[in-house]
Amino acid sequence: MTSAQPFPEPTNTEAIRVIGRFEAGQGIPDAMRSDVRMLGSLLGQVLRESGGDDLFEDVERLRLATIQAYDEETSDAFGRAAAIAESFTVDRADEVARAFTCYFHLVNLAEEHQRIRVLRERAGQPGRAGATDTVAGAYAQLRSEIGDDEAQRRLEGLRFHPVFTAHPTEARRRAVSSSIRRLSELLTQHDAASEGGSEQRRARRRMLEEIDTLWRTAPLRSQKPSPTDEVRTVMAVFDETLFTTVPHVYRRIDDALRGDESGSSAPIIPPFVRIGSWVGGDRDGNPFVTASVTREASQIASDHVLRGLENALERIGRTLTLDAEDTPPSAGVTAIWDAFAADEPEAASDLAKRSPGEPYRRTLLVLARRVAAKRRNDERGYQRPEELLDDLRTVQASLLDAGARRHAFGGVQHLIWQVETYGFHLTELEVRQHSQVHAKALAELESGEPVSAQTEEVLEVFRAIAEIQRDRGLRAAGRYVVSFTQAASDLANVHRLARHALGDDAPVLDVVPLFETFADLQAAPAILAEAVTFPEFQARMADTGNRLEVMLGYSDSSKDVGPVAANLALYEAQEKIALWAKDSGIVLTLFHGRGGALGRGGGPANSAILAQPPHSVDGRFKLTEQGEVIFARYGEPAIAMRHIDQVAAATLLASSPTVENRTSGAAARYAEIAAIMDRSSRERFFSLVKAEGFAPWFATVTPMEEIGLLALGSRPARRGLSVESLEDLRAIPWVFAWTQARINLAGWFGLGTALEAVGDEALLAEAYREWPLLQTMVDNVAMSLAKTDERIAREYLALGDRDDLAQLVLDELALTRQWVVRLTGGEGLLVNKPVLQRAVQLRSPYVDALSLLQLRALRALRAPETATGSGSEEEQRRLLLLSVSGVAAGLQNTG
Repeated sequence: MTSAQPFPEPTNTEAIRVIGRFEAGQGIPDAMRSDVRMLGSLLGQVLRESGGDDLFEDVERLRLATIQAYDEETSDAFGRAAAIAESFTVDRADEVARAFTCYFHLVNLAEEHQRIRVLRERAGQPGRAGATDTVAGAYAQLRSEIGDDEAQRRLEGLRFHPVFTAHPTEARRRAVSSSIRRLSELLTQHDAASEGGSEQRRARRRMLEEIDTLWRTAPLRSQKPSPTDEVRTVMAVFDETLFTTVPHVYRRIDDALRGDESGSSAPIIPPFVRIGSWVGGDRDGNPFVTASVTREASQIASDHVLRGLENALERIGRTLTLDAEDTPPSAGVTAIWDAFAADEPEAASDLAKRSPGEPYRRTLLVLARRVAAKRRNDERGYQRPEELLDDLRTVQASLLDAGARRHAFGGVQHLIWQVETYGFHLTELEVRQHSQVHAKALAELESGEPVSAQTEEVLEVFRAIAEIQRDRGLRAAGRYVVSFTQAASDLANVHRLARHALGDDAPVLDVVPLFETFADLQAAPAILAEAVTFPEFQARMADTGNRLEVMLGYSDSSKDVGPVAANLALYEAQEKIALWAKDSGIVLTLFHGRGGALGRGGGPANSAILAQPPHSVDGRFKLTEQGEVIFARYGEPAIAMRHIDQVAAATLLASSPTVENRTSGAAARYAEIAAIMDRSSRERFFSLVKAEGFAPWFATVTPMEEIGLLALGSRPARRGLSVESLEDLRAIPWVFAWTQARINLAGWFGLGTALEAVGDEALLAEAYREWPLLQTMVDNVAMSLAKTDERIAREYLALGDRDDLAQLVLDELALTRQWVVRLTGGEGLLVNKPVLQRAVQLRSPYVDALSLLQLRALRALRAPETATGSGSEEEQRRLLLLSVSGVAAGLQNTG
């Protein structure tokens, strides 16, 4: 996390004292404090140069007031801060909001930089590789419990499969993200330079320029991105991080497992990462994702991976300057060259002149040419990635036979890992569509009436999938997710539509049910038992070793019955589905539709994995990753490597006897507690959301409707337009709106009542220690509560004319906070997680400043006749949206 010193220290003695005291209480590492003070000093300079001393002083006044209000926790102090926010003109409020938003971007950058420092320090610590939150450590634990052979079998079956989605939760623009990434590189250069030297001065000067760019870049998108824009945004993560990072993850794990043997013989770690994508394939509620968009998304991804492979082959090929006399090529390597020379004699002659007596160098350059030809759709290119893999393995075997072991299992092995992981498709593109859309299309097709444009588009999707499979292989596309699966017939409908589209030439499909609501989760086992009797399912499972994938939705189930009942229902559904699959001899993969926010199943993934029911993981973990989570987890190489290693370790360890016995034993012992919590939390949740007039009240006391104006993503915030019901509201704006109002209700509401209904504090404390599901739930709620602010929440709730509903929320907030503090120990939230506690506390006063600016804009929009300060409706709405972006940056999560 970071220091609370975003700008140069004010000259006012009282201000210095207050800010110094606030900083001193946070325990900030020295290196991090230094980073933020430097970045803050540069931001202060930019503000003075751009807006003059008056702007700088206004920002400082509000900063000081919110720190005092946070420290003193008095109504007078809070009132002073609110009065300052109200006193600004709308133009000044706009500038101040932008200044605090820039500060949060720099805070987040400094935090990331510190995380990288810590990861590097840990990597060098003796015994660190043996920790069970690494794959090497988890594997050692497995071997001690189940023996070498079974542990090796499970390692070989390991699979981590994140699926990137375009769900609109990334509030900042791509231009802002790019500026921050450049700042990160400059901060690294500054660290590496000599103290006070010319290189350090140069880095600082360039950082000042970049922060000026950040300040002057419009923070809000002027229009929504198209689905193709979203595809290209996600591609940046692959180009800058994942394409090269994933092989390094494999290498680091192999190093830890095999020590000096790594790199000189065949690795034992499998290429266990697969990357999926819904970007350009998810058409549930998004009319802008068409079959042509899906084709284009696959083409863009393929182009990126083929360029990456071509460059990697050329780079590694140029280093293989091994002489034929000392390292003779095998007949297989010679055959690759001879076939190329016969096909392209002039190019072969040129390569031979530039690589005389260097058969491996010129052979890898030949492979690069064939990849380039594939990218151009030249018939001389590879047709399938398996062909490239065969050639690479031929080169590897030849090097091994010639005694060049380290070359065989060094750079060449990295190339093999990249092709095994990414193929020629990069991402495994998945299609998602709502079950009702399928039913409507079939009704049209089988009625004999003219087919509508929407139904024709549904059929065209299957033709697009077939084309992608022909060009890039089955892994490139083929999973078809049916949202709101409520009957086995919903799954059969997909195959019926595919036959309508292409007859016997229908694509190979893995139809994946998505169970989202509370009722659907309960019905899931029976639906699956019927679905696997269908001929299409049986044929596909026979081809895949009896594999089946099932998706569980966290977002809508939480919005449906509340976070507590949803978590319990998800656990029960997983338990029953896993038991059914085990008894049926089915190799099950559960696909977790988790969001970044706690109200959508977010939170630390590794702890969630270790709390899953027995046999529900079995070495395979698949989940959705979206919005800000994609860039937070995969945007920086060191952090991406640590995240993948940590999640894979939990995936491997989840099926150990120790973990499974603990999880199943606790679930049985505390089943009665679970039943009480489920029933009481649902009743409490329904007393709020089913109250007459709740939906319009919710839209009044949060910026829910205004959030829909943010150009976050191509998908609409609603499936329809009515504000009279929450049924049609997507889970993302539901969570996002509560987060912006500093209430975070979607992440905690009902837990206090659930724990109070149990009542036995000693029993609950024991359950918290021994029951992973409850511990994960309570810890996540603690984090959610730590980001709430009751003073500000009261201001939002006062916007609605329903004191009864407002008091219901506040009473449950107080009760939940009381029980969470009791169970986690200590005197406040997150005392058992000091690093996270510090992170939240350091940001809170600054988030408060943006919340106060957002409140004044929201009041002006709700009751313009009572608004203070100047500003048109359009200007007030812009201020509100600017504050939304800033609060999202400060809290580090949206929906």
